[in-house]
Parts: sequence; C-alpha cells; structure tokens
Amino acid sequence: MVKVSVIVPVYNVEKYLKRCLDSLVNQTLSDIEIICVNDGSTDGSAQILEEYTQKDNRIRIVEQINSGVSEARNVGVRQAVGEFIGYVDPDDFIEPDFYEKLYNSAKDNNCDIACASVIRENEKKKKVLIKYDKQSVAKTVKEKFELAHLPEHCYIWNKIYNREKLLNSGITFRREMVYEDMIYSPDVVSELGDLITVPDVWYHYWNNDTSIVKNSSDKCRTDKIKAQKHIIEVCNKYHISTPKRDNLVCKREYFFCGIKLLKVYVYKSTKKYYVFGLLPILTMREYV
Repeated sequence: MVKVSVIVPVYNVEKYLKRCLDSLVNQTLSDIEIICVNDGSTDGSAQILEEYTQKDNRIRIVEQINSGVSEARNVGVRQAVGEFIGYVDPDDFIEPDFYEKLYNSAKDNNCDIACASVIRENEKKKKVLIKYDKQSVAKTVKEKFELAHLPEHCYIWNKIYNREKLLNSGITFRREMVYEDMIYSPDVVSELGDLITVPDVWYHYWNNDTSIVKNSSDKCRTDKIKAQKHIIEVCNKYHISTPKRDNLVCKREYFFCGIKLLKVYVYKSTKKYYVFGLLPILTMREYV
C-alpha cells in the first residue's frame, strides 16, 4: 500500500532536480510513490526524470504541455493513490526521515495534516522560518492556523494531507495564478481535520532567485492582492485576527515627472495617504 504520494511539478530545473529526487528516493519510508509532472520543460529536466525512472520504479512521469505549477500539482493529485499527499518543489529537498516521521505522527494521532519545520537556504546562508520543538495537535481552525503559522507562512510543501479528505473537500490549486499557495493553504487547513506538528524534521526551501514570485510584474501584483483578500475573508470567517500588514489589500503610488508625490495604502477598512511616500496626511474609512 502506498502511504504517501509525493507530487513534484517540474519545469526547467535541471540544475536542482537531481538533488531533489535523491532526497525522495532515499526516504526511510519506502512505501511512497513519486509523481513528477513535467510541465513542458525545455532544458534537460526530462532526461533527468527518465534516468531516475530507470533506477527506481516508484517514480512516475506525467507529461503535459506547459500549463503552470498549479495545474501540474492538480494533475499529480488526480494521479495519486497514496493514503496521504505531499508536495515537494523541484529545487527544494527534504531529509531522509521526512515522510516517515510525518506519516507516523499523522496516523498515530488520527490527524489529517502533519507539519514539519522549514529552513530557507542558498549557497550563502540559511534561515529558520518555522521550527517545531514538540508534537502538538490542533483541532479548531484557529488552533490549526496558529500551529501552521498561517497566514504568515502559507507553505504547502512542509506538510502531508489525508488524500481522501482532500479530494472530498474539492479544493484544488487555482490555475494560472501566482501566489496560489496563499489561497490553497488557508482553505485546506481550515477544511480538513486535526493538524499535528512534528519536531526534528525539516523541509529545505531553496531560495531560488529565478522564482516567479521574485519577479515584479502586473500579474504578480494583481494575484498577490487577490490572495491577500482571500486570506482576509477566511480569517474573518473563522474570527481569526491577522497582523495589520496582512490586511493590506494593495498599495498605490502616484508620480509626476519621476517624483513620487503620493502613496496610498489600502487596508480592509481604511485608506492611508502619505505625501512623497513618507509623510502621513490623511486616514479615511474604506470598505473593500
């Protein structure tokens, strides 16, 4: 029986892909399947995937034309047969006992979600983003958000999810959207059952400067605003307070001859105006 189905969306990541796959095939939990969705890669990623399928029959390759990371993950979930679902991005990697510890904790405590600690790193530095020192179980939505560090850290890949419960929820990743995890994580954590934190196990999040969310574009800004609005709606639904910065809906700037004359911060219930982007001059009630 497959205990965990690991979904890996792959698109032009030949530089990091072998490290990611090595961390998966060497898991101490052997009863896993590794579903690699090749999202129309044009580099050597497809060849690396083929090489690894020859060495490990737990790896399955699903080919699709380039449709984005959200659709790649959705396709992977539809192909999965495991008791739990896990996500790993192809430029990241996990520790050998990652899925064994998460799976055993979830099963032993009858939880739908299990969470690991997160460290962000690159060639130069490392930074701990989430650290769990003890095993804790959350039952209410508010408790689950607190333990999962939502909405500050909407990570999807440091967790495993009960596949049957996930499918029954109908929650999927929104296609062609940046910051898709900021919508998916609050929805899944609120809809599924109990959540457990698992100490002494780490997800290694590689700080890749070519990531789409590192690049500024109109679409990135628009999608981030949509995601932030969604988070606010979910938090309001369950009466969860959010830090002021999480209530920021958008930011607008106005220039004349290259000089910034005005900056406006639009929050859920107020607008704040700053002359030259620095000096506060006005606060108005606003409903968005």
